[in-house]
Amino acid sequence: MDSESTATTCYRHPAVECHVRCTRCERYICPDCMRDAPVGHQCSECVKEGARSVRQARTLVGGRISTTPVVTYALFALNVLAYLAELVRPELVDRFAMVGSRPVAADGTPLPGGDGLFLGSGPLRVEGVAGGEWERMLTSAFLHQSPFEGTFGILHLTMNMVVLWQLGRVVELMLGRVRFLVLYLLSALGGSVLELVLADPGQVSVGASGAVFGVGAAYYVLHRRLGAERGRVNRFMAWLLLWLVVSAWFTSWQGHLGGLLVGGALALAYAYAPRGGRRLVVQAGAGAGLVVLLAVTAAVKVSELTGGSVPL
Repeated sequence: MDSESTATTCYRHPAVECHVRCTRCERYICPDCMRDAPVGHQCSECVKEGARSVRQARTLVGGRISTTPVVTYALFALNVLAYLAELVRPELVDRFAMVGSRPVAADGTPLPGGDGLFLGSGPLRVEGVAGGEWERMLTSAFLHQSPFEGTFGILHLTMNMVVLWQLGRVVELMLGRVRFLVLYLLSALGGSVLELVLADPGQVSVGASGAVFGVGAAYYVLHRRLGAERGRVNRFMAWLLLWLVVSAWFTSWQGHLGGLLVGGALALAYAYAPRGGRRLVVQAGAGAGLVVLLAVTAAVKVSELTGGSVPL
């Protein structure tokens, strides 16, 4: 038998003679196709297949691990950009702030009231959530007081963004990006729903405080789950609750409390869901359940304000 009949070639480069096999698939590979392996060499296809089969590291709650809190940075930027937009166009606050029910004249001038008594009274109309402007329940969480208005002015934005920057970066890396974003938005929505239910329907409210309180609640739950020093995390929660009480004199405590409750509830579901295949089902189910609860609560309140109808 001559040497040509026994020559072996690379399975990817048939023109190249080689004598080394991939330790995984046992096909012949040339130097260009060789990849170092724990034992011998593997071809590039087997290396890719092995990488796919390696179990990826996960966060405490099952999220993908990341080293950069991208969502926190994005939310921070959105709040700042929205604030700059307010300075250029102040009417944005009036259009997208949280308002339950506010009667307005034909020329758009707000009128005193807010309990729905003006419905059907001549040219008057109702704006706010009761008028079908459901988006206000989320858009209000990205708006803040003008530097020339309210108790705080620019401090309103500053305080919220400082807390978001400090806590958000930690909580996001503990939850993963998707879970953190869901928690932030649901906390903001929870704050708006509690405002709708408990506050004066005509009250105008803006601010990321509800969402920030939800992030604070998650910070507490996750650190307790990790077994962090109880004294430290308990002091943190005590200060958070103290601020909730103190702020009731000059801010929307309903929004703060709603965000705290929703954020805490979702964080508990994230942190204590059973490991394995059921974890994602339990976590997603908890999030969906909160969405349904908030939607039904808001719909019932709007029905009361409008005399039985729920505008879409």
